[in-house]
Amino acid sequence: MAHNSEAAAPAKETGGMVSTKHGIVVLDFGGQYTQLIARRIREQQVFSAILPCTASVDEIRAQEPVGIVLSGGPSSVYDKDAPVCDRKTLDLGVPVLGICYGMQWLAHSLGGKVERAERREYGRAQLDIERDSKLFTGVPPKLNVWNSHGDHVASLPEGFHVTARTHNAIAAVEHPASRFYGVEFHPEVNHTDCGADILRNFIFEVCGAKQNWNRAAFIAETVERICRQTEGARAICALSGGVDSTVAAALVDRAMGDRLTNVFVDTGLLRKNEFRDTLEMLRVRLGLNVIGVDASERFLTKLADVADPEQKRKIIGNEFIAVFAEQQRKLVAGAATGLPVKFLVQGTLYPDVIESVSVKGPSAVIKSHHNVGGLPKDMPFALIEPLRDLFKDEVRQIGRELGLPEEILVKQPFPGPGLAVRLVGAVTKEKLETLRGADAVVVEEIRRAGLYEKTWQAFAVLLPVRSVGVMGDGRTYADTIAVRVVDSIDAMTADWTRLPMEVLERISVRIVNEIPGVNRVVYDISSKPPSTIEWE
Repeated sequence: MAHNSEAAAPAKETGGMVSTKHGIVVLDFGGQYTQLIARRIREQQVFSAILPCTASVDEIRAQEPVGIVLSGGPSSVYDKDAPVCDRKTLDLGVPVLGICYGMQWLAHSLGGKVERAERREYGRAQLDIERDSKLFTGVPPKLNVWNSHGDHVASLPEGFHVTARTHNAIAAVEHPASRFYGVEFHPEVNHTDCGADILRNFIFEVCGAKQNWNRAAFIAETVERICRQTEGARAICALSGGVDSTVAAALVDRAMGDRLTNVFVDTGLLRKNEFRDTLEMLRVRLGLNVIGVDASERFLTKLADVADPEQKRKIIGNEFIAVFAEQQRKLVAGAATGLPVKFLVQGTLYPDVIESVSVKGPSAVIKSHHNVGGLPKDMPFALIEPLRDLFKDEVRQIGRELGLPEEILVKQPFPGPGLAVRLVGAVTKEKLETLRGADAVVVEEIRRAGLYEKTWQAFAVLLPVRSVGVMGDGRTYADTIAVRVVDSIDAMTADWTRLPMEVLERISVRIVNEIPGVNRVVYDISSKPPSTIEWE
């Protein structure tokens, strides 16, 4: 297959506003990567809308799509409660691309056969392209792709043919006359070679889409929407100093101005010197109106003897809301404007949402995030989450568009529940001090090696594991620290970072020598999936 640089050249649509028509509709069958598919489409400056797989044909038709993508999902097409979409969706006359479960549903619905695979495929596999296809225009004949499936297509519907295989399964099929395509792997994840090229071929070569989405338009429309939503009211922003909440605050500040008050809470679960340094940065560097609240004792009291990670997250979520409710009452009592405080602004991102709750389809819940699944049902606020449908790297791009300092935008992600979910087991002040010290060493050495901005996250985890060691001439029985450093683009998938051995050695030697009560350091070499980035 010769490379054709002109093959996927998009046609540009004039005008600066977002067009919500003539894009790609993504039907959600519950896959963890559904929003990532939509995001990859938006990267091509083409509008994408996610609808549940149960959407009616009329709902889909109302979007006036130029193409449809059927997402992956955790089910088997033969499950009693397997998600399905209206079979008439395939009669709309627009191209369809099925991904993973979407390909299986497409084949099954049109008369093909899907079976439980003898050898499941999770993670990397080699794709061998056997036949020319518009989908693979300009793509090398052999690729590394990312799989996540236990079923496979055993026989094809009439009119379909195979275009690619892996060692274990049919990996790509098509019916060119109907413009139906299917891939068993995930082109939307970063670990699939040329995945963006494959999606681009579908978007432009097959569907003929036009570019109609951009960051500036997203900012303008988000600000306009928040202006309408918050008219005659004030808001509190849960500001942590991280990328997400800072960008959210900047966006909402454009809409609300002095009706927005930022609150930064010291939960007692922050990194070393984080509360002091962050307050200074937010007030001095950004000039934001920030109230600092030291609530460490109340958080640690609530977390006493709690070891279950889900319970930790929900306790932290509830306590955050209690702190913000107190600040709400104080703001109302001391206000000159008399406007009610009705809204809570959070920097929630899509990876937080997709791991916590089923968003628009039957997606499996992985874990609660304190600002999503961990929130109480009876909150005294309505939520404003302007970044809820975006990924971390998209948020950084929005931040640059807003003119935020680069030093803020390159900060590595830090979980809302803080060190509580990096301390496996019950939280105590003593364990937190051990973890803080070890974590500081990891970050310092990653910075020293010039790797901080090249890696997605680098941190320490305190394990509930003690082991025998020898220090000096004496026997020790002490704690274990796991070091976690990963590479990622969007947190939906991640791979462990191949750190230079000398960097690992410096981290290990420093932790054992400088952090009391630790005599063993291990390095986490798990990817996501099957693991998550955080341990809890």
